[in-house]
Parts: sequence; C-alpha cells; structure tokens
Amino acid sequence: MSQLTRELALRIALASRVLPDVNVPKLIGILHDKVGAPLDDEKLKAITVTNLKTGIGSLDGEEDGEDIGIGLENIKLAVRYLWGEEEADEGLPQVMPYKDGDLPESIRVAVASNVGSLLNGHFGSCIRFLVYQLSRDDCRLIDIRSTIEADSSDDRNLFRANLIKDCHVLFVQSIGGPAAAKVVRADIYPIKVPDVIDALEKLHEFQAVFDAAPPWMAKALGRGAEERKRFVAHE
Repeated sequence: MSQLTRELALRIALASRVLPDVNVPKLIGILHDKVGAPLDDEKLKAITVTNLKTGIGSLDGEEDGEDIGIGLENIKLAVRYLWGEEEADEGLPQVMPYKDGDLPESIRVAVASNVGSLLNGHFGSCIRFLVYQLSRDDCRLIDIRSTIEADSSDDRNLFRANLIKDCHVLFVQSIGGPAAAKVVRADIYPIKVPDVIDALEKLHEFQAVFDAAPPWMAKALGRGAEERKRFVAHE
C-alpha cells in the first residue's frame, strides 16, 4: 500500500468493503495477479468483473469463480469503485427535502450501509451512513454521508462518530467495544442488527417504540421527566 497514492488506496479500500472476506491485502494480491504491479489508475480501470470474480474464486479453489459466495452485484460495484466511481451504487435511495421542525416529535437515525438502501454495514468499515428523520408515522431520508475520509483520519472510529453526531440512534450490523464507547459518548444509541435488512423495513419496525419510548428516546423527543419516570415504573 505504501506505493499507492492516497486516491488509489481509497478506491481499493472501498472495493474491499463490498467483498465479504476479501480484505485489502487479498484484493491487492488479486489485482497484482490480474494487471501487474505497481498499480496505477490505468491498471485499476482495466479490471473487469470477470477478472475480479475469477481472482476471488482462485483464493477459494473455485477457478471459474462460480461458487465464491459473493453476489455478482457486489462484484460489479467493487469494479466500479476500483475504476474511481465513488458514487457507483445506482441503488442509492433518494434524499428528500427536510428542514428542522418538519417532523414534530422525531429523532434522527443513522444506518450503516454498503449497498443501496440496505442496513448491512459494520461501523468501522461501512462505506456510508444513510441518515433518516423518523417520527411515529413518517420516515424521511435526509442525507447520505460517505465515510471515505475516515480512512485518512488518525482516529477512524472518532471520525465516524463525529460524522453522525447529530443523530440519536445508530443501526449497525456490528460494532466493537471501543468504537461503541465513542458512539455512546457522542450521545448516540447504537443498536446491532446482525441480519441484512432493508433500512426502511427496520425503521418502520422501530417506529413502534415511539408508543412506549424508553427514557433516552423520550429525552431526545423532548418529552418531560414525568413520562420518562412512567416508563421506568412500567418496566
């Protein structure tokens, strides 16, 4: 990686994130095998879906790449990241207009994502956060925040926590202890969702919590202390 420019290193890191079990060193090895070393912009743009599929397959003993367990869409997306198309994911949901006060009694929720509108990202490696404003009866995507700059930060977990510090809740596939501590210190409530699910499906499910909001959520919604006490007494 020391021979790579920062831009090329980020492109390879992004591609690696959407390829399960293919970390950056493995991916670099595949790229060297397919297009030679040292890597440059021209060589990365010469990578094809077939190159990548067979290269990954060879690591698993599947020379034709048919049984490697990585979806074709993920491989296509990885190739486009290698080509330098940071916004290559055509399945991204549309951001909707929003200004403060549009959704009374709402909270802001970040969803760790690697592909489209899926909740399928790990906190420390997800490509982006989908940011939603959520009320009991409405849900609006208000921002999509790339994490690409986190890779050049001295503290990547802190960078990511600060990126969503205006949020009250974080949905994520997994998060380590030290990273979770930084998220909690930013007054964000992390919730692990191990199974891949569409973000909207999970958020619609979560809306039921508004009917009996726990103390941290009641506080975020601006509800009084008496209501928070009633929740504790009920529990």
